[in-house]
Amino acid sequence: MRTKEVTRNWKRAGAPGKLTLVLLSPVMLAFLLMELRADAVALETVHLALPSRSFQMAIFPLAQERGYMREEGIDLRPILIRPVTSIQAMLSGDIQFTMAGTSALVAATRGVPVKVILAVNDQVLQWVLSKQEISSPRALKGKRIATSGLAAAATFMTKQVLAKHGLDPGRDAIYIEMRSSAERLQALIAGAVDAAILGVEERYRAPEADLRELIYIGSEVRNSWGTLATTDKMIREKPKIVGSFIRASLKALRLIRQERDAAVSMMVQFSGLGRPVASRVYHDLIGTFSRDGTVDEETQKNDLAIIRQVTGATGTIAISQAYDFRFAREADRQLTQAGWRP
Repeated sequence: MRTKEVTRNWKRAGAPGKLTLVLLSPVMLAFLLMELRADAVALETVHLALPSRSFQMAIFPLAQERGYMREEGIDLRPILIRPVTSIQAMLSGDIQFTMAGTSALVAATRGVPVKVILAVNDQVLQWVLSKQEISSPRALKGKRIATSGLAAAATFMTKQVLAKHGLDPGRDAIYIEMRSSAERLQALIAGAVDAAILGVEERYRAPEADLRELIYIGSEVRNSWGTLATTDKMIREKPKIVGSFIRASLKALRLIRQERDAAVSMMVQFSGLGRPVASRVYHDLIGTFSRDGTVDEETQKNDLAIIRQVTGATGTIAISQAYDFRFAREADRQLTQAGWRP
C-alpha cells in the first residue's frame, strides 16, 4: 500500500488526528515512514542510446527489469538511435549515455569531449562468412567482401586479419559497402559477393544458407566491443550518476555471466531471437563478456590504432583522451567488497 493510499484509507475511516498513532501499529508506522522517505527521493531520469538490439546490449534492460537501476536511484529510458546521432544528442544533453562506443572513440580522437567508460565485451563480435568453396582467408584473394562501410572499424580489423594470412588487404580484396547487415547476408546468399562481414544474429543463419564461417574476428585481433560512452561534462558535473549507472550495469553483467536462463530470456525479449538461437548465442559467446566492465591497456591501444585508420589520423592518440574506466573499476571493487551476488 502506497503512502497516499494509507492516508486516504485512514481519512475515510474518519479517525481524529490525535488517534493516528494508536490506530497504526509500530510495524505499520515504520512502513509508512519508509514510504514517505521513498516518495521523497526522486529517481534520476537517464536516457541511454542503443544503436541496435544486439544481444550484448541486453544487460541494460536486464538491469532495469531486475531493479538494479532503481536500486541505484536511476529511472532508465533506453532509446534506439543511430550511432552518430546519439553522439550529437549526448553532447546537447538530451541523452546521458550511448552504446555507440566506437563512434565515441572517433569523436574523442577529433577533440570531442567524450569518453568510453564501460566495455561489455573484450572480443570483437564480428565474423567473415563466405561461400563454401572459399576454404581459408588466403582464398579471399581477388574476392568481393561486403562490409558495412569502407571506413568501418570492422573493415579495418578484417584487413588486419587478411594481412596476418599473407594477403595485401588493400589490393588483394574488393570491398563493397552495404550498410544493412540483412542486405550483406542476402547478397552473400545470392552470390553477388563472395564473403561478408556480419554480426551475431547473421552468423547463426550461416549453416541454414550453406555458408562457411571463415573468420571469427574476435579470435584474430585484440579489441573491445559493446562499449559505453558519456561526455566529459557528465563525468565532471554528475559523477554520482555515472557511478550509479555503471554499478547497476555491472550487477547485470555479473548476472548475465552467472544465470543462463535469465540471460537467455532477456535476449529473446530484447533482441527478438528465438529461444534455441538465443541459447546457442549464450553458450558460444558468454566468455566474451568482460568480468569488470573494462579492457586492458593493450586492447585500448589496439582500439585506438584502428580508430587512427578510420580517421586517417597520423599522430599518437593518448589513452586518457578516449577512455576513463575509473568508475567501472571502483564499482567492481565496491560490489566485490560488499560480497554482492545476483
